[in-house]
Amino acid sequence: MILEMKVPSPGESITEVEIAEWLVSDGDYVEKDQAIAEVDSDKATLELPAEESGIITLKAEEGDAVAVGEVVCLIDTSAEKPEGSESAKQVKQENEVKPDIKKEKAEESKKEASYATGSPSPAAKKILDEKGVDATSIDGTGRDGRITKEDAIKAVPSMGTPTGGNRGEKRTKLSMLRRKVAERLVSAKNETAMLTTFNEVDMTAVFALRKEYKETFKERHEVSLGFMSFFTKAVIRALGLFPSVNSMIDGKEMISFDFCDISIAVSGPKGLMVPVIRNAENLSFRGVEAEVKRLAIRARDGQITVDEMTGGTFTISNGGVFGSMLSTPIINPPQSGILGMHNIVERPIVKNGAVEIAPIMYVALSYDHRIIDGKESVGFLVAVKEALENPTELLMGGDVKRALEL
Repeated sequence: MILEMKVPSPGESITEVEIAEWLVSDGDYVEKDQAIAEVDSDKATLELPAEESGIITLKAEEGDAVAVGEVVCLIDTSAEKPEGSESAKQVKQENEVKPDIKKEKAEESKKEASYATGSPSPAAKKILDEKGVDATSIDGTGRDGRITKEDAIKAVPSMGTPTGGNRGEKRTKLSMLRRKVAERLVSAKNETAMLTTFNEVDMTAVFALRKEYKETFKERHEVSLGFMSFFTKAVIRALGLFPSVNSMIDGKEMISFDFCDISIAVSGPKGLMVPVIRNAENLSFRGVEAEVKRLAIRARDGQITVDEMTGGTFTISNGGVFGSMLSTPIINPPQSGILGMHNIVERPIVKNGAVEIAPIMYVALSYDHRIIDGKESVGFLVAVKEALENPTELLMGGDVKRALEL
């Protein structure tokens, strides 16, 4: 029986996918549920499992755009698994890549003879080595084509002239996911009145809480007490104070949300992904950290789904994990705001009239000025700063152990 495998729908509004990579070859025997291909949609990269066991016949090439519901391969379910197929294939591959030894030796001998005839003098060789010039690229004027010192001096290129080194280039087709990300970023720049405001946060209080409770927190909840829970909680509080930041434009209307679906930008094997923490306002510190960990692992392992990245009312991006000091994050449309976190560096600051050293993070809020005014944007970022500098009172209600569920 010949089974036609069709492209399943990865999610709502997705009409086609791109064959990113075939994980099997035409004519291979595949097992049921074996991953046979990776396919890119405009939102995620997914694995395509074999629906039945049998011999596979591919009907699409890598890089092809295939509509949802279209046949991508055939599986002959009546075929039996060939014995020793793996070893036979391995021998075939070894034979294909085995070099022609005689031809290789002949080329090496020819090259050695050529170099002996036109080899550089010791003085010339020293000059060429210092300047990084390949001797085989020079025609010697000495006896039997020998490269003289004068030849080497003349061959040394002037500033900015190619030296004969490697100047190759490689073209790689962008995945559908990366192309979609590019389109969305350009769209955000062109279709929003994006503006960025900055502030700095003294992380001393957060450092102190983490130092005192992180071990107990991890033992109790089997998850680390990181910075993301503090920032997520601070953002939720600020969104409640400035609801326009938790809004978006739809045509001639502004939609404001009474819930906080926080998008968290994470780095995955296929690039930047932005999974969503649903109803983050209802989560405790433990709940936020557990959800961030779960989504990050799924993104890293390529298991994140389209539904897990759909929606979101506000985004938090942490460039600090890569060492970024300051940036202007780009809005994740159709959202109207994104908070950029950065690295934490000990810097001198003034406290109570005296200079002290404190762990400082620069933060940035990019926002859509069409619906968020300067008063709201600056007020929002100041509210985030206040909460992070006084987390015990503003984020934990004065009871740290209760907030951390210890």
